[in-house]
Amino acid sequence: MPETLVPLEEMMPLIRERLASGETVQFTTRGTSMRPMLDNGKDQVILSPLPEKLKKYDLPLYQRDNGQFVLHRIVEVGETYTCVGDNQFELETGVRPDQMIAVATGFIRKGKRYDVNQTGYRIYRCLWHRSRPLRRFVLRCWHGGIRRIKKLCGR
Repeated sequence: MPETLVPLEEMMPLIRERLASGETVQFTTRGTSMRPMLDNGKDQVILSPLPEKLKKYDLPLYQRDNGQFVLHRIVEVGETYTCVGDNQFELETGVRPDQMIAVATGFIRKGKRYDVNQTGYRIYRCLWHRSRPLRRFVLRCWHGGIRRIKKLCGR
């Protein structure tokens, strides 16, 4: 039976209901902001009800004021949160606690389930976040080099 894609907005009442009853929710992610951890349309995220307090490196699902649903990593905690996708460079500041819906407690990548408490994942999230300034430089050089090569080849 082929998969039916249902927009997250349509599923949100059911998701909120399941989370409110203490259940987890699992769905396929869309978008590229969390690459390389989550691949667009291929990987799944496992969401659980919010803990009493979110902390640095948690991966919450939240809703922006414009209605968009986002799954990004918390990189600073204060009265509000600062979040950023693993594949992004600009920080999103001022994310309020009332915007938070759930928190990722695991994900499924290439058929293998990972828990956010596993040592390998904890090392990844810390190193990946700390490498953000270096990644920006490396990617600029990489993409600039590709453009020069294409130009030399007449493409």
